[in-house]
Formats: sequence, C-alpha cells, structure tokens
Amino acid sequence: MDYLSHIRAQNPLVLNITNVVVSNFVANGLLALGASPIMSNAPEEMDELTALCQALVINIGTLNREQIAAMHAAGKRANACGIPVVLDPVGVGATTFRQQTVQALLEEIDVAAIRGNAGEIATLAGSQWQSKGVDAGTGEGDVAHMAKALATRYNTVVAVSGAVDVITDGTQCVRVNNGSPLFPRITGSGCLLSAVCGAYLAQSGGDHFTAVWQACRDYAIAGQLAAQGVQAHQCGQFAVALLDSLAQLNPAMITQEEQIDVE
Repeated sequence: MDYLSHIRAQNPLVLNITNVVVSNFVANGLLALGASPIMSNAPEEMDELTALCQALVINIGTLNREQIAAMHAAGKRANACGIPVVLDPVGVGATTFRQQTVQALLEEIDVAAIRGNAGEIATLAGSQWQSKGVDAGTGEGDVAHMAKALATRYNTVVAVSGAVDVITDGTQCVRVNNGSPLFPRITGSGCLLSAVCGAYLAQSGGDHFTAVWQACRDYAIAGQLAAQGVQAHQCGQFAVALLDSLAQLNPAMITQEEQIDVE
C-alpha cells in the first residue's frame, strides 16, 4: 500500500499531546507530509477533539499533571473510537515521574505503537542501558530483542530509532538502513517521527506493523535526501531541509532509495 499518497489524498487529522519544545516543528512536519495537525494539552476538550481525529500521538517530553490527565482522557476516548494511539516515551529513564507516567498510560490505554530511541525502549523493556536525559545512550543489550519483548508484552508495534531503525510487532521485524547522522543534531526529529507514525497509522486499516515500518522508512529517506549537500555544522539548514524533503517525497524516490532488511 502507498501510505504516503493516501495521506495526501485523505489529509488525516492527527491530535498531538506533545511537549512545548517541539510542538511547532511537529505541526509543520505533519503539514509538509500532507497530514493535518492539531495540538492540545487541555483535558477539557480531549473527548471532543479525539473523536474528530484519525490518530492520537502522546509525547511525554515536558510533563505536567494537567497534560497527564489529558493523555489519559484522550487515550481512553481513542480506544473507544478505534483510533490508533502512538506513545513517545521521551526521556522515560530520566526520572521516576516519567517512568510512573508511562507505566500508568500503558496499563490503561491500548497503544498501536511505541516509538523511541534505544535508551527509552531499553528502560521500558527493563534492560540495562546508560543514557542521559533524552539521549539514546549506550548499552550491551540487543536492540531487536528488547523491542520484540516490549512489543509482545503490550501487544503493540515497537519502533526504535537510531543509525538503523528497528521496527517489530514481536514476531515480524524490519530494519531501516536509511537516514542521516544529522537527525540527532536537531531537537524534535524523533518526536516528528512519532507524529508521522500517527499519520500512517491513520491509513493503516488495522495493519499497524506495515504502517509503522513504512513511516520509519519514508521519514528516514526524507532525512537522507535532506542531508545531501548539508554540512555537519549546518543543523538549522537540515531542519528546514527536512520539512522541504517531506513535502517533496514521492513513491518513486522511496523505491529508488529504500534500504531495508526484513526478518
């Protein structure tokens, strides 16, 4: 299925309960892709807004109690409406507050996908990993093994972002070898990917695994193309080029650039 063309034809509404650092970048990225973003943290409007959207993205980057209430309200409403939910556990290993928040969300809400870096996924999987804040960090665990265990535990799709993205539903696994080392040099690149996963899941028809790995592939290709001609120190130019690349991306580019391994 050509998810990208479907997104541009259908213009799915993606509700983002996200952090203040990345809200503008994520909204612009979804617009460039062809989706329609709405950003809100107000518990009072979650029931109505969630029912209007085609996907919900929950991002814990800058948590507060009111936002957490909105996350639970929207997540439950999304489940009741059959709307796919993406959870981005930003910096979950940094504090007990974040860990408790994510655990409570996973206990109460069925999520279609969890998208994070290796450090965040390792924390949720209970593996030993060294990370600082929201950085991916380092560890000796096998990323695919951790992701599969987490996917199986919560009956979801897990996408691990890194030099090679790993996407699994606990049984199937795809590795995306496209991308750019400039991704971690700009804030919000992972958060935008989570939102892109939401847009793709909105068109999934229940095939969450395919939607997520194709979202990761297409986003990685967009970044790879955006990095062409950009120097390592030109982080600002890469951020703008990434938005332009998402807007320019088409199925022919994807077919030409795709570098994936299917297990």
